[in-house]
Amino acid sequence: MSVKKDIMWRIGVVYLGLLLLGLIILGQAIRLQFFQGSKWREEANEVTYKRISIESNRGDVLAVDGRILATSIPYYEVRMDLNATGLVDSVFNEKVDSLSRSLSNLFKDKPASAYRRMLVKARRQGKRYFAVVPRRVNYLEMKQIKSFPLFNLGRNKSGLILVQVGRRLKPNGVLAARTIGAINAEGYGVGIEYSFNKDLKGTEGVAMAQRVAGSTWIPLSGGVEIEPKDGLDVVSTLDINLQDVAQSALYRSLEENAADHGTAVLMEVATGEIRAIANLKRNADGSYSENYNYAVGESVEPGSTFKIPSLICMLEDGLISLDEKVDAEEDGEYYIYNKRIKDSKHDGGYGVITAQRVFEVSSNVGVVKLINKCYKGREAAFIDRLYNMKLDEKVGFDIKGEVKPNIKYPTDRYWSGLSLSMMSMGYEVKLTPLQMLTFYNAIANNGRMVRPKLVKELRLHGNVVRSFPPEVIVPSIASKGTLEKVRQVLQGVVDSGTATNLRNPNYKIAGKTGTAQIAQGSRGYGSEGRRVYQASFVGYFPANNPKYSCIVVINAPSNDVYYAALVAGPVFKEIADKVYSTSLTWHKPLEPNGKFVDLPRSKSGDIKSLTAVFDGLKIPYRLKEEQEKGYAAIDSTNFSELVLSKRSIAKNIMPNVANMGIKDALFLLENAGLKVVFKGRGQVKKQSIAAGQSITRGQKVYLEMSM
Repeated sequence: MSVKKDIMWRIGVVYLGLLLLGLIILGQAIRLQFFQGSKWREEANEVTYKRISIESNRGDVLAVDGRILATSIPYYEVRMDLNATGLVDSVFNEKVDSLSRSLSNLFKDKPASAYRRMLVKARRQGKRYFAVVPRRVNYLEMKQIKSFPLFNLGRNKSGLILVQVGRRLKPNGVLAARTIGAINAEGYGVGIEYSFNKDLKGTEGVAMAQRVAGSTWIPLSGGVEIEPKDGLDVVSTLDINLQDVAQSALYRSLEENAADHGTAVLMEVATGEIRAIANLKRNADGSYSENYNYAVGESVEPGSTFKIPSLICMLEDGLISLDEKVDAEEDGEYYIYNKRIKDSKHDGGYGVITAQRVFEVSSNVGVVKLINKCYKGREAAFIDRLYNMKLDEKVGFDIKGEVKPNIKYPTDRYWSGLSLSMMSMGYEVKLTPLQMLTFYNAIANNGRMVRPKLVKELRLHGNVVRSFPPEVIVPSIASKGTLEKVRQVLQGVVDSGTATNLRNPNYKIAGKTGTAQIAQGSRGYGSEGRRVYQASFVGYFPANNPKYSCIVVINAPSNDVYYAALVAGPVFKEIADKVYSTSLTWHKPLEPNGKFVDLPRSKSGDIKSLTAVFDGLKIPYRLKEEQEKGYAAIDSTNFSELVLSKRSIAKNIMPNVANMGIKDALFLLENAGLKVVFKGRGQVKKQSIAAGQSITRGQKVYLEMSM
């Protein structure tokens, strides 16, 4: 009996414990459901759902005429929710074979059977954000994929997920690539893309997303809470055609002279707008590419181009006149303390010449003598004058990376007894090419120094949101009289000085050459034969009415030719020639009744078509035989008129198609029953069957074109 009671007591304790546990669980359930339910539901939603950013459409970078320099091209990740609610087994099993064939035919990376196995396995595993294809696809491919079997049923029934991502594209390739710039995922970069990133990127939107298997978040359909705002288009001042000329000319000069790097900048005088900016650096394989903006970021000793600021200081202070005599020494050498100043003239020195001639031939001896005569003992007056012209300040360029000029003061630690002489020749001072160009542009602009500008305006969907008008840095860097004298000197440099190779009969160029030795750290400027040079030319054109200014700097030419006129000058002239040839306002209009100096060349061909064109263009011509139809040859040797001679066309006889365009030749020969094979374009140069020979239908004739 005692054993039975003991057992019953034990069972009662167990039942009582279970009852108490049940009551506790019930109490907790009631507490969670009615008292803490809202709290836990919110936390569950936070784990399952969250707000994500929606990337806005990045704006384009445009050339001054609206052509695209950089744009975002939409690409798409093709993914699949193989556990989608609307994707039923019967539909999946029915469509998976045809879908696999379509994917295999499009991407050609694996057979349809491999695609099928991949999709079936992913379906079995319930993959929610499965990458279906091996790469991102473009818009046209995306449209094609949406039409594939199964995917054409829509997102819910097929599980298709298309995730748009932007890829930045420069349609013109390497043209102005560094200036246009780029920006990385961390938000750092270069060029317009970086400096105007805030305007280009727009404003991100906000949408709700749901977490699926793993840590993958999928945007919910209709879950957009804040729509993204498109970025602004940045309209630059660059001219694609002029940029192409500047970059090509610079590349050729660098290659011909085996130079290390170089830059070329073209600026509109009145506005400061940059029309072209090229920067090239030699790679290990000998080619050149844009990897640094030397025009903006490289501050170097400019050499002789800095002699013009020295001239302005002396003229403005009334300390010299252009016609005063200077002894530039017969042997071209002069000593300041123990420093030898030497001219680059090959057969001695210049002797006694005028101050104007000192600057036209870039005599170091003459400049040093003049500057010491004017400012020895009052060096601060010289530097103050340079500072008044803002040569010690940044120009405040649109894109980041500009280096501040270095023009020291007499009280500075590194000022020496040689500093005045060296600075007057462009040593012991440092400026970037863009800063030097800004100064010369002011000379061309009647003294008005304007800020160089790379961005013209910001647009949203074609409408101007903000424009950037010209900004004046200094109303006038010098008096009118001084500027007239300086422009006279700069034109003399080209007419009879160090840059006579830039003269041409069509328009006048004014400017200054600069051939400077480059300091090499602790080694100084190097010994004879081991020196490194920088060649530059900066100026403006047309000299009598300046429209454009330009600077070309070539660093470390190494083919024994380093003088500025021969290395940098040709690049300047090629750019200027292109501008001149494409600027119609610089050319006199043709007289309405004027005569042709050179008659245009014309292809031979159909008489009726030729005479219609000649009549429309008022080109004088004469028919040798009175005939309104048929074919004619053109005699261009007559300088007063074009002469049209009839070409006979006879059945089964090979016609003469020489000098005809391919359309006329094809029409004539195929009507004669011949099979025509041609190569090239232009005019017919040779025909395999001589004119006048007998021909049969179906016979093959080969035509060689002029181009």
